[in-house]
Amino acid sequence: MHPPAEPARGAGRHRVVIIGCGFGGLFAARALKKAPVDVTVIDRTNHHLFQPLLYQVATGILSEGEIAPAIRDILRRHRNVSVHMGEVTDIDLGARVVTSVHREEERRTPYDSLIVSPGTHTSYFGHDEFARWATGLKSIDDALEARGRIIEAFELAESEPDAARRGALLTFAVIGAGPTGVEMAGQIIELSRRALRHNFRTIDPAQARVLLFDGGPSVLSFFGERLGKRTERDLGRLGVEVHLGTTVTGMDRDSLTVRRPDGESETFPAHTKLWAAGVAGSPLARPLAVAAGVELDRLGRVPVADDCTLPGHPEVFVIGDLMALADLPGMAEVAMQSGRHAARLIVGRLQGRPDTPLRYRDLGSMATISRFRGIAKIGRLQLSGFLGWVLWLVVHITFLTGFKNRVSALARWTISFLGRARSERTITVQQVVAREAVAAHRLGKDASGRGEPG
Repeated sequence: MHPPAEPARGAGRHRVVIIGCGFGGLFAARALKKAPVDVTVIDRTNHHLFQPLLYQVATGILSEGEIAPAIRDILRRHRNVSVHMGEVTDIDLGARVVTSVHREEERRTPYDSLIVSPGTHTSYFGHDEFARWATGLKSIDDALEARGRIIEAFELAESEPDAARRGALLTFAVIGAGPTGVEMAGQIIELSRRALRHNFRTIDPAQARVLLFDGGPSVLSFFGERLGKRTERDLGRLGVEVHLGTTVTGMDRDSLTVRRPDGESETFPAHTKLWAAGVAGSPLARPLAVAAGVELDRLGRVPVADDCTLPGHPEVFVIGDLMALADLPGMAEVAMQSGRHAARLIVGRLQGRPDTPLRYRDLGSMATISRFRGIAKIGRLQLSGFLGWVLWLVVHITFLTGFKNRVSALARWTISFLGRARSERTITVQQVVAREAVAAHRLGKDASGRGEPG
């Protein structure tokens, strides 16, 4: 029995190009499954990333495949969708052509409607030199490199004769007290206290210090004062040292320097540093803003009309993290809803229906602090502790892409949270070397001349 033939592409069919297959791009592509359009998805990777669980890859709970399934596999039943791997380098709004490059091979893709959802990348707030020492948490490469540095720190400490150096190796600094930073700090504590117990002979992993820094006055400020205070208290009980109103001003291989709230500087020994403090918009944002005659907001996002279209270019939708609209936050739920909205408008135009503005429904926010401890804010409802953790568990299982991934993640969580085992503790030198190369590229320097890897 032969598979159904793929619908003919071109020949009068409306052409939709989607840049990026994060939450926004994926939900847009899915919403166009039965539409009389030809869809081309262009992404610089071959996978869709469930970014809220990156920290679990970094701390050995989940494997990368469980949170980053292949785009082609997700969309295999969408016969009107084709996928191309490449970095978008140019959008010609006049000619309606997207140019992308993969390994020096250039591709030009024409469109009738364009959905731009490239996501964000780590921002070091003007200190790109920090990239050498502090790993971001925005991609699978980041998570694998973070895992390499975390596990390697314990390995190096085991054979380090110098007490001061050993103390630096067993100190982990997380910069940024948003959901990612809080979840990362909590899981490093869990890793050191539970999963690594009895694994070493000359060190006690439970003696590891975890430092959490943030320039703001509270932890998880987006969740409100009550939940923020509860989270700060729970972190303290776990053993995380929280430093608020504190700005990182410098770092090297084994330390970082901060400016305290009183204006004085303080240096902490810390070999492993993880950056969860900020994000920046895609480089595609500026040319789009220039073409539309608008100014980027302070986060590098493009102001759009209330229907998510680029001013002056109704055929272009800017969604997700790159969209500046009504102070909506850069969250997965915003990306999902704006992606579906863009797809509905494209289909509606083909059917002669008028455009409508995006009606965003706030479904709440949640984060985990550690095993059996979480927080959730849904409208006026605020949950913390075990109930918050259970709700987090249910929501994340629901939104994980693919039945096999849900079953696998649930099995891993059962083993990790009820027991002690974390099977994803394999590290390779390549993970650290790759990060050195990325940092060198950022600074325009040769990686071979940068000295000893971190």
